[in-house]
Amino acid sequence: MVQSALPTSIDFLSPPVLYNERGEVRTVGVEIEFVGPSAEKTVQALREALGGHLIEVDPHSYALKDSSIGELTVELDSRILHPGKNGGGQKGVLPRIAALFGFAASYLVPCELVTAPTPVDHLQKLDRILEILRGLGAKGTQDAPFYAFGLHFNPEIPRQDASTVTAFMKSFVLLNPWLRREVSPDRTRDLLGFADPFPSDYVRLIVSPGYWPDLPRFIDDYLAVNPTRNRDLDLLPLLHHLDKDRVRAMLPNAKINGRPTFHYRLPDARVSDPGWSIAPDWNRWVAVERLASDRAMLDMVGSTYLAFKGEDKSWANIVEQVVRS
Repeated sequence: MVQSALPTSIDFLSPPVLYNERGEVRTVGVEIEFVGPSAEKTVQALREALGGHLIEVDPHSYALKDSSIGELTVELDSRILHPGKNGGGQKGVLPRIAALFGFAASYLVPCELVTAPTPVDHLQKLDRILEILRGLGAKGTQDAPFYAFGLHFNPEIPRQDASTVTAFMKSFVLLNPWLRREVSPDRTRDLLGFADPFPSDYVRLIVSPGYWPDLPRFIDDYLAVNPTRNRDLDLLPLLHHLDKDRVRAMLPNAKINGRPTFHYRLPDARVSDPGWSIAPDWNRWVAVERLASDRAMLDMVGSTYLAFKGEDKSWANIVEQVVRS
C-alpha cells in the first residue's frame, strides 16, 4: 500500500463559543479505535512518550494518569472483558475467565483509547497520540476491512439549555449529508451498520424555523423517534445528564452515562496512515457549531431544506456553500 505523505501542520479551528457557562474553556474528549498492539503495550508506550503513571484496572484495561496531555485510558472495547465495569468485583473466577478470554479476543476485538476532557484550544496535542500508535504498528480502517473502527468526539455543550441543544441538532441534521460525504465512510462500515441517519420526518420537524421547544418537549420528540445510540450524533448521554428521569422512563435498561457533551461518532479511524490527523474531522464539527450559533442563517437554511426536493447528494452541495461562505 502506498502511504500518503506526512501532513503539513493542520490547524485546529476554534469553535465560535470557546467558554462554557462557568467561564472556563470548553473541553472535548476523543475516542480512537484500533487493532494491533495490546492495551498494555499501548499504554506503556504512551507512558514512555508522555510521562505519567500507569494504573492497571484489569489485564485488558489501563489508565495513564498525569501525562503531559492529561489522563488517558486504553482497553479492549468489550464490556464482557471488564467484570469490574459490570457491577462485579476484581476477585474470583469471573475476572480470571475474562482475562483469559481477553487474551484470545485481543486478536479480534479492537482497542479503544479514550482521552479525558481536553480544553478545545489544546486539541493539537492529541495528534501526538497518533504518532505513538503508528510507531507501535497500530492498524485502522484501511488495514482491516472486516472490522469497524471509529473516531468519536465528545464536545462539551456551551450552554445547558433547550435553545442550545435545539440549535446544535438543527445544524447537525442540516449539514449531515455534507458531513457524511466529506468523511467518506468506508463501504465496509455501511455493511457493518455504522450509524443510521436521523429519520427524514424527524429532520423536517426540527429544522422548521418555528421549532424552538422547551427541554421536556425536545427530549420527548427525540426519544419518540431516536430511542437508540445508533446515530451519528448520539444525544442520549447529554439528554440523560439534562433530565435523567425522563430518559430512563423511556429507556430504563439502556447503557447510558449522562454527561454534558454531544457524542459525535465518526466511522473512520485511519490510524496507520502517516497523513491522518483528527484536525479535519474536528474542523467539520466546528462548522456545525458555527451554523448553530447563527440563528438567522440556521432558520434560513432550515426553510431552504423544507422547500428542497432533491437527493441528499445535491443537498450536500448546497450546504457546502453555506459552510464555505
